[in-house]
Parts: sequence; structure tokens; C-alpha cells
Amino acid sequence: MKHGAGERDYLEAILHANVYDVAVETPLHEAPRLSDRLGSRVLLKREDSQPLFSFKLRGAYNKMSRLSASALRRGVVAASAGNHAQGVALAGQRLSAAATIVMPVRTPQIKVDAVRELGATIVLEGGSYDEAETEARRIARRDRLTFIHAYDDPDVIAGQGTIAMEILRQYQHPIDAVFVPVGGGGLIAGIAAYMKALRPEILIVGVEPVDANSMERALRAGRRVRLAQVGQFADGVAVGQVGVEPFRLARRHVDEMVLVDTDEICAAMKDVFEDTRAIVEPSGALAIAGMKRHVERRQAKGETLVAVISGANVNFDRLRFVAERAELGERREAVFAATIPERPGSFRAFCRLLGRRNITEFNYRYDDPAEAHVFVGVEVRDQAETGRLLAKLEASGIPVLDLSDNEMAKLHVRHLVGGRAHAVNEVLYRFEFPERPGALLDFLDTLAETWNISLFHYRNHGADYGRVLVGIQVPPAERGALRDFLHRLGYPSWDESRNAAYRLFLRG
Repeated sequence: MKHGAGERDYLEAILHANVYDVAVETPLHEAPRLSDRLGSRVLLKREDSQPLFSFKLRGAYNKMSRLSASALRRGVVAASAGNHAQGVALAGQRLSAAATIVMPVRTPQIKVDAVRELGATIVLEGGSYDEAETEARRIARRDRLTFIHAYDDPDVIAGQGTIAMEILRQYQHPIDAVFVPVGGGGLIAGIAAYMKALRPEILIVGVEPVDANSMERALRAGRRVRLAQVGQFADGVAVGQVGVEPFRLARRHVDEMVLVDTDEICAAMKDVFEDTRAIVEPSGALAIAGMKRHVERRQAKGETLVAVISGANVNFDRLRFVAERAELGERREAVFAATIPERPGSFRAFCRLLGRRNITEFNYRYDDPAEAHVFVGVEVRDQAETGRLLAKLEASGIPVLDLSDNEMAKLHVRHLVGGRAHAVNEVLYRFEFPERPGALLDFLDTLAETWNISLFHYRNHGADYGRVLVGIQVPPAERGALRDFLHRLGYPSWDESRNAAYRLFLRG
């Protein structure tokens, strides 16, 4: 096929695409929890269950299987953040073609390792897909290799379009909308071309990160736009400019674009896990995040919605960040600053106002003899509950500042609360207590009001034990009373007053 092919050409190319030598027909799973929450029937097209955990092998193999014998003997080269690379490497293995893959230097290691295991030669070059593509094209010219584009190729687009063919075969009832992640545009181009040829009433919705919105910008401008910078969190769609052919098809067939932020993507990854027990990569959860934003905006109920889960190649160590941000993305954690009196018992009184809500974070360091500024995270059901909680605290005379949408606070300040303080007679203890909702309040209830708390750090990590670091102002003559109190308290505790890190960073 050539660029600029008509709808009938694409329909025929998709119907005859050669993908099933390497790909499988992935299931279309119902998502009961998401369906219940959104008030519609949600179906997940599980491309994460492909042999390489991504849809990309469809287009790569369809393209390479159509190369001449001489082109295959010379070999191929591709640029990819990982999933297309694996598709090209696997196709090369099956078709006996040497494959060279240029990958951005920040590509997750799990994807680099997977490509290497498939026998491809890897070149790490550039900080983005666009820089990697420039190098790949240079290698192609130098070594007379065939460049296999990740998305701007009709045969690749047709291969990805087989996903739409499967969806309509698997679910023959009315579908209201299909949500598709968008990077370079090959996936949505193939799906849209097929869907609109056979079922033009189905809404085709593309989803991009707010900091990698090359298709949304292009459709708005009526021409392809090159982004100066591209966010890398959803690395599978981190493309600075959509392809020529995907843009042409998107202008004709894509009905709507939705943009989502990092917190919403993390929340969507959690949504997929709760319904499938599968851990998908950030770009794999994009369609779910966009679906939720779309439903919230339109307030539509009772529809049938399909989301393409595009891949599951995610570094395990990235999940720490995802878990931290998922609750914020779902508006199920309120993060705020509160100002309380600097006196014994004020912590406990403040926690009583929070009620039996699960406290996810509690950070404080002595700074002012009259006021204490506390960084707090609290588990909530939704944004409305956050508003009610903050209003309750204000009505009780506690000034609060909502930080739930404050990027600096969520990324940095929460880890920097504290520092050196001239807290007289301060001793430092580390405690452990059984973790459960209300556990922190119970812990504070057991602390005596005799001494002032000058430092407090707690973060709920979902472990079986809560871990707290507490600074207490105790005159030397009362240290024996403190030791007796800690013995009666019954929680495991460690005196950290001589800890070198404490002396370097926390003690004035």
C-alpha cells in the first residue's frame, strides 16, 4: 500500500493483513468494577496479552512479511521506545532478517532486555523517539537497510487495524465509543479506518498525555505540529510529531481527542489492575484514563465503551511512583497543609477532627513556638469529601491549604518538610505499630500529653506495620519517666537521638 490510500484500500488491507503468524486474537474483557463506577458497559481490548505484551508486533510483522527476499537479506532498522522494537525483532527472527533497533537512551530496561533477547542489535541514541528515528534513518542510508517505521506506514497501519476487526467480530452489539492511545498515530489510524468503513456511528476517541499531545495539537491546527518538548512518563506514546499518513486518516475519521495528566494515567493503571489483575504500562492505560475523563465531561450513562489496552512493558521500580500518584489521580487522597497550635496535645486534637479516615501521610517539623505547619495526606472517597473535610477543619479554627493539585508539593515538598530546628531537649524515637485504618490516631492517643512533639514523619506504604519517626522535647530530668512511658506503651521503639543522619540534617 501507498500513502494516501482510500478507505476501501485500507479495509481490504486490514482484512488481508498478515499478522497471525506472530500475533494472537486478544480477548475483549468486560471490566465490572469500571462499568459499575462509570454507569456504562466497559470492555477492554487486551493487547497487553500479546506474546510480546503489546499490539506493535501486528504492524511490524505485516510490513516486514511483505518485503522482498533481497530486502530481508540486507536487513532492517527501526527506531522505537520499545514495543515496536520488539515487534521488529520478532519479525526479523521469524523471517530470518537481521534487525537493528535504535532506542532512546531513557527506554525502560525491561524493553531493552526484551529486544536484545530476540536477537536484535541495539543502538541507544537520543533522548526522544524523534532523535532515535534520525539516527535509524542515517543507519538505513549507510548500510542500505529497510527502515521499518513505527507508525507512518500504510502496511503498519493496516496491521494495527486488525484490532478493530477483532473488536467488531467479538462484540456484535452496538458500541458507542472506542478509546485509543495515541503516540505517532498508527494505532488510531488503523482502528478508525476500519471502524468508520463498517460502523461509522461508533465514536473514535484518541487519548494523549497533556505533555505529549502532538495529535490533539495537529488536529486543532489543521496541520502537523512538532512539539518542542515531550513528556516521557508514558514513553510508549512520547512522540513529538504524528506521522503524515496517520494525521491524514485521523483528520477524516477521529471524532474527538482527550488529554489526561500523569495522576490520571496512574489511577487508570490501578483501575486496570483491579479489574484484571494485570499491570499495564502508562501508555497502556491511556485509553482508560481518557474514557473516564470523557464520561465525566459528558455525564453519559448506559453506553458501551471499548478501551484498547495497548501494552504491559513497564519497569517494576516505576510502580512505586504509580502507586503514590494513583490515589491522587482518582481523587481518593486529599493532600493539604494545616496550621495547628504548637502545644502538647494539639496533634491528637487535630487527628480527632480527621475522624477514622485512613491517614496516608503526616509530616511536621518544629519551627515556630506558637504554630505548627503540618503536611497531611488523608484517604477520601471523592473530591466532594475533600471539600467537606477541609471546611470542617476551617470551621474548627484550623487554617488549611489544599495541595492536591500542587505539583511541587506532591513531587518535592512532601519529602522536604522538616530540616534543622533548634528544638530544646529534643530526643528522637522511631516506632512501629500494626497498620490499619485509624492506627495513627490510636498511636497518638497512647502518647502522653506531658511532652511537646517537635518532629513527626509518617507515610502509609501499605505495609503490615506503620512506621513513625517522632521528635519529643523531654528535659533531662524527665528522661527516666519517658523510658517508663515507652515501656508501658508496648510498641517497638528505637532511640535514634545519636543517629548520624539526625545530627547532620535534622538537629539544629
